[in-house]
Amino acid sequence: MILLSEAEDCPGTSGSALETTCYRKYTELYAPIIVEDSETSGDSDAVTHDISEDPEIEQRPISEVIANLALQIDRHAVSRFHIGRSDIWDGAVRGFKRGTFSEKKDLLVKFSDDAGMFEEGIDTGGPKREFLSLLMKSLNKRPIFDGPAESRYLVYNSTAIREDEYSLAGKMIAVSIVHGGPGPNFLSKDLVRYISGQSSFNSSIGDITDEEIGKVLRKIHNASSLETLRDLMVQNSTMLQTAGCFKHVRSVEERKSIVKEYLRWYIIDRNHSAIERFKDGLSSLQVLTVLQQHPEVLTPVLCLSDKKLSATDIENIFRPELSLRGSNKRLQEEKTLSFWADYLLDCEESQSEVTLEEVFMFATGVPCIPPAGMEPQPRLHFLASSTLPMANTCANTLMLPLLENYNTFKAKMSFGIKNSPGFGCI
Repeated sequence: MILLSEAEDCPGTSGSALETTCYRKYTELYAPIIVEDSETSGDSDAVTHDISEDPEIEQRPISEVIANLALQIDRHAVSRFHIGRSDIWDGAVRGFKRGTFSEKKDLLVKFSDDAGMFEEGIDTGGPKREFLSLLMKSLNKRPIFDGPAESRYLVYNSTAIREDEYSLAGKMIAVSIVHGGPGPNFLSKDLVRYISGQSSFNSSIGDITDEEIGKVLRKIHNASSLETLRDLMVQNSTMLQTAGCFKHVRSVEERKSIVKEYLRWYIIDRNHSAIERFKDGLSSLQVLTVLQQHPEVLTPVLCLSDKKLSATDIENIFRPELSLRGSNKRLQEEKTLSFWADYLLDCEESQSEVTLEEVFMFATGVPCIPPAGMEPQPRLHFLASSTLPMANTCANTLMLPLLENYNTFKAKMSFGIKNSPGFGCI
């Protein structure tokens, strides 16, 4: 068992085999005022801050834009979420559909462990960030989406329509972005362009997961003669008529436009009602308004970003709290900092079983730097009382063990992160 030491008094502490529910300690000391009646909900909804008409918004960093949107949140009222890590989606749906839920209230997240205990934490803490991170991962796997895992588009699902899951998904994304969690980072760029009012469309046949349809489209795209193209059109007339792109072709070059028209119908047009409900949900907290008026600001948050978390990013964002210069402890800490930098490089270069995203998740509750930025500033502390790493995710504080050699440090870091409940492993 890991000794909690100074971390006992802080919520969101993670480590392997922890038995102390620090979130509960936090809420006992700083109990929030829980107001769940309709009157408060009305007051909360009255908190507004219109940034949609700001012509300078596209020149601001995304963290500043999100901070402006977050001014709508009433920090004196909360929406409750009771979450089991074994089924994130179920708990999230119950919370979002509760009559007292409002996206303009802060979030109170409780995680239940396998033994039925509760970990509690609010606002700046790891519980909320972890919940929103896991929710975005869970959302990616819902049947309302199709396409490659990193470029998902909405598809019509009758059950999801009846349960209004499309609107719910849009609202979940808006809430995650504005409340300090990650963006989805998996939506199709063509879907986001369409939602934001842009006309360009660049999907490829590879975005179609239906093998039979993909096979037909590839044959049309690769037709080498006008006669071959016409034969393919006739053979697949029912499929093409459904999409409104069956026609008499006069040139083999028309094969490209036929494929593009079908792709647009398949990805956008046939799913129009689902997309509209998704937009309704995404309009929460003015996220849709900002996306439509300044798509270049929010598109990177919704779609897969080319920029990945790097060892340098993590090393720079965590500021070490060092002992007095010249002290024996300071020398130990400086040696540990060199171990830490090398460990991050090993994670980045796949020389460790732990990824950089898992390191960041362990320390902060999110697998990447969220659009809103990190608040409070992440820091490094040092542990002489434990050989395993620990993390206070509410304070974004990572505690590194003071060990004699790098191989031991690496092994203990990886073991602690991989065996941490919730944070290190998803």
